[in-house]
Amino acid sequence: MIVYFLRHASAGQHKLTPAKDEKRPLDKDGIEQCGQIGRALAAMDVHVDTVISSPLKRATQTASLVGNEIAFEGKLVLDDALRPEGSFTQFRDLLNRHAKAEEIMVVGHNPSLSEFLSLLISNRSSDVSVDLKKGAVARVEVDKQATLQWCLTPKLVRAVQESSANSSRPKTAKK
Repeated sequence: MIVYFLRHASAGQHKLTPAKDEKRPLDKDGIEQCGQIGRALAAMDVHVDTVISSPLKRATQTASLVGNEIAFEGKLVLDDALRPEGSFTQFRDLLNRHAKAEEIMVVGHNPSLSEFLSLLISNRSSDVSVDLKKGAVARVEVDKQATLQWCLTPKLVRAVQESSANSSRPKTAKK
């Protein structure tokens, strides 16, 4: 199984009231980040069977926007395991429920999403730490063990896109 870990994109300042914070939407930068990451994933020919998101608004918006860019046509699945206070046990249960899928995308929050990624690739050791920035996506192959294959941040994707747009070097094909 391939699992794409996608942290929600930029959503402005944290709200003091939990009920208001759950409804906090993406800001302008966050919407732009989703487009950039989504287009990068589409260019990499990423396709997923299922997109699973935290029910919080900023996560569902991120999931929907990136899902649109990669031509995901399924229904968005909401799961409390991806809420900010979700536990690794809940996350493992989520993976088990979707074990028949070849490729899934999980969309959530820090610190839990980075913790889930770190614990999964380190086989539950606290020696490995990965910090997903807002709007970042990581690809993990989960078999008998989990292997981090790559991680993209919006800043990296933007730099590559700007570099390739400004490049005067002729494009050549390797044959």
